[in-house]
Amino acid sequence: MLESVSPVLIAAAASVVLVAYVIRGITGFGSGLIAVPLLALLLPLKFVVPLILLLDFTASVVIGGFTFQRVLWSEIGVLIPFGVVGVVLGTSLLVSLPQQPMLIVLAIFIFIFALRSLLGLRGDKPVSRAWAVPASLTGGTVGALFGTGGPPYVIYLTHRISDKSALRATLSALFFTEGVTRIVTFVIAGLLLSSQVWMAYLAALPLMLGALYLGGRVHVGLSPTGMTRLVGGLLLVSSFSLLYKALLS
Repeated sequence: MLESVSPVLIAAAASVVLVAYVIRGITGFGSGLIAVPLLALLLPLKFVVPLILLLDFTASVVIGGFTFQRVLWSEIGVLIPFGVVGVVLGTSLLVSLPQQPMLIVLAIFIFIFALRSLLGLRGDKPVSRAWAVPASLTGGTVGALFGTGGPPYVIYLTHRISDKSALRATLSALFFTEGVTRIVTFVIAGLLLSSQVWMAYLAALPLMLGALYLGGRVHVGLSPTGMTRLVGGLLLVSSFSLLYKALLS
């Protein structure tokens, strides 16, 4: 597959990776949510999801390593068990389902989260830890299936953690922990045994690290409202593009 990729497509994919991981460096999440739907317009979903898994896992190591002391492990502990169940379920669906219905579901999922971001539907009241069960089960399933499992976790944790630096560190540690589970299940399912996925990962790694550095510099003085709306607009366009591609395939 990679042998037939044009320089224009490579440049477009590199631009997507750059934007996605600058945002990840700023917020601590969102890279898969942006990268997967945009890259799925250019490349097969079963190639994109394992690639972004590897890049996101590396990003979690980098970001979490600098902010380990800010991680709220008590919040992560209640999310892991059902998250693992979700990862196993999502991986089995990724292997067995054809691409068209997966793209349609992904487009709808991205559209809903885009509207939530654009309309500022967040709320300020803390939620019960009972919501950790549906949040982690959904996040694990969607994360394995589409590489974009962040939203359920983000929605839950933003209603549990008010400090933005603690939230950023906790999300990165959570994605690291979940990433280990996803890597194991992807290896078992054969999704990480492709040399082309690893070649693309090694090629994208320097760009991703540079983007994280840029995003980390912006994070300090960030006003979250503008970034949230920018991400929401980008996701809205992505959802319509994905739906268009799915209907044509």
